[in-house]
Amino acid sequence: MREDGGLRLMHTSASRLVGAQWRKSRHSGKLGNCVELAALGSADGGRVAVRNSRFPDEPVLLLTRSELGSLLAEVKAGGFDDLLEGA
Repeated sequence: MREDGGLRLMHTSASRLVGAQWRKSRHSGKLGNCVELAALGSADGGRVAVRNSRFPDEPVLLLTRSELGSLLAEVKAGGFDDLLEGA
């Protein structure tokens, strides 16, 4: 993983992740409006890449497993429910 100015990069180009095995939730809709995740190897710090399945070639977000765990816990706890349509 590259660092610029002492900061850890939190995103990268999808084209850089050749061979990534993308997965989406079994709860994903059929319209392609899903979030996909891919576990990255040690060369990328063991991070997890997150992308929008509708735009697979757009930049992806890179999270540590700890960051992903915190995000998922907050989602499950309803911490972002106010961001849903109609909320």
